[in-house]
Amino acid sequence: MFGIGSTELLVILVVALIVIGPSKLPDLMKTLGKGMAEFRRMSTDVKSTFEAEVERADREQKQAEAKKQLYPETPEAAASPASAEAAKPAPAGPAAAGKKEAPSA
Repeated sequence: MFGIGSTELLVILVVALIVIGPSKLPDLMKTLGKGMAEFRRMSTDVKSTFEAEVERADREQKQAEAKKQLYPETPEAAASPASAEAAKPAPAGPAAAGKKEAPSA
């Protein structure tokens, strides 16, 4: 536990008993134990959240790689939406008829 041997722990407890006093020592140990338990609980929560996020990122990366393998982008497929836009005729509605050209000088 924290690299502390049994003799060091005994010395720490004796010093704490002398400094704090025998009446307040049990309350202090109880509070310290609750604090340590809360710290462990929070560190476990942070660790599990971190691991879940790493797993989610790995899963998304694998899905993206699988999509690339299943649906590879070819130059024809990438160019076809742009050529389809260029092939559309301009609308011949009232908006196009109402535009006037600027006189050339």
